[in-house]
This record gives sequence, C-alpha cells and structure tokens, in this order.
Amino acid sequence: MDVLILFINVVAQFLFWLVFIAVILSYFMDPYHPVRRRLDSIVEPLLAPIRRILPPMGGLDFSPFVLLILIQILRNIIIRLLLTLR
Repeated sequence: MDVLILFINVVAQFLFWLVFIAVILSYFMDPYHPVRRRLDSIVEPLLAPIRRILPPMGGLDFSPFVLLILIQILRNIIIRLLLTLR
C-alpha cells in the first residue's frame, strides 16, 4: 500500500512540474521548439477539457492554474481513500 501511495505522489508531482514548466516556457520559448512541442503534447490534452469549461478571460488563460489545483485535489482524495482501506 505504501508503494502505491508513493507512486501516486511521484506521478502527481511529475504532472505538477510538467504543467508548471510548460507555463513558464510558454512565455520564453518559441512554440515550435522541440522541447516545448513535447511538453505541449503531454500537457495540452489535460488542459483541453478545462479550457472548454473555462475559456480565457481578458486574454488570460487560467486553465493551467485550475489543472494544478485539480492534480493536488485528486492526489489527496486518492491517498485518503487508500489510507482508509488499510
């Protein structure tokens, strides 16, 4: 059980940092750069459903922020469920 919780934590942290880095690189790196394209290919499918519900407001895209919060909430819910199954 502890290994599963550790795995969930690692995956959640990995996704969190991928989204965070993708947002930072979107300000500085050309969208056609191979690194940015690879990151976008991972992050964009996660952001697309959020963008359908929450369109950009005033030119600002809040979907990465929402995704970061959702990753943490889902991680906490799954871990709490696993801990109650002990």
